[in-house]
Amino acid sequence: MIYREAGEFKSSYQADQAILTIRQDRWFIWGLMAFAFLVIPAISSEYWLTTIMLPFLILGLAALGLNILTGYAGQLSLGTGGFMATGAFAAYKLATAFPELNIVIVILASGLITSGVGILFGVPSLRIKGFYLAVATLASQFFLIWMFNKFGWFTNYSASGVISAPPMSVFNEILVTGPHATPVAKYLFVLTLVVLLTLVAKNLVRSNIGREWMAVRDMDIAAEIIGIPMLSTKLKAFAVSSFYCGVAGALWAFLHTGSVEPLAFDVNRSFQVLFMVIIGGLGSIMGAFLGAGFIVLLPILLTNAPHWFGLNIAVDTISHIEFMVFGILIIFFLIVEPHGLARLWQITKEKLRLWPFPY
Repeated sequence: MIYREAGEFKSSYQADQAILTIRQDRWFIWGLMAFAFLVIPAISSEYWLTTIMLPFLILGLAALGLNILTGYAGQLSLGTGGFMATGAFAAYKLATAFPELNIVIVILASGLITSGVGILFGVPSLRIKGFYLAVATLASQFFLIWMFNKFGWFTNYSASGVISAPPMSVFNEILVTGPHATPVAKYLFVLTLVVLLTLVAKNLVRSNIGREWMAVRDMDIAAEIIGIPMLSTKLKAFAVSSFYCGVAGALWAFLHTGSVEPLAFDVNRSFQVLFMVIIGGLGSIMGAFLGAGFIVLLPILLTNAPHWFGLNIAVDTISHIEFMVFGILIIFFLIVEPHGLARLWQITKEKLRLWPFPY
């Protein structure tokens, strides 16, 4: 009886096409934002902020980038880790070459550089699709990681090949990177950037560009017949997706780990982000973050659950169980609910709109 849209009238086209048309949805989002910006920094420990919240937000942003390419545009990609590595190394080169730049400019510029790389590796999508496109993007993953390991210019010729992110501030000398940056400052900076980029992505997929992506995803031949250009549509999807992945890679290296190393963005990272999209839901902005939250929290739950029940299980055994659970869940969602957790949330909302009446 509470979650209803009856009595809510729209007097303009803009109001009818708003992102959140139901009043209760707007209240929920504003409450969620207040909780994220005010309550979590006040009550969370350093462990929660650095080990749970930062990976959740950053990987959610990377999953959002992959979801734009795979979920909305229908272009399967396995090169997410390589694009994240491109963003991380681009941010490092910009930060060391131009130390006076603001970190916001560095992060966004690294995303733009990654966007150009994504366009370059997106060219094969004009001729191939499906499994063959996945293999092509997987090749880009291996090539990019090999390049960052092979050429010392990307690491400023560091002897170890592993470099630390330089201390950088946003404004008023508030450090968000480096050893002296506080976990709260890091969290609020990442949260602000993720919220803004998510809002941009939400409006982008609702625009004519997003409708072109979905038309190509549903049936590319029909989309081309009605006049949608395949070249620009697919390359725009690769560009936007790579931009988000590049920003996520820069945030991961600068604010989460504090070091820039190719091993952090190997092929396992690409599959991890792909699993987030599958479990969260293809073609859903919320699904990217639901999948990221699931993937980040599940290992922590599996690690601590045996101790709650008084069981003594070896760490390596728990690690194997984690992989088994991931595989089972992926098969489950592919068979039972291909649209993932986002679809389950949507079904729950639809039932709440009709409860307690029969449906």
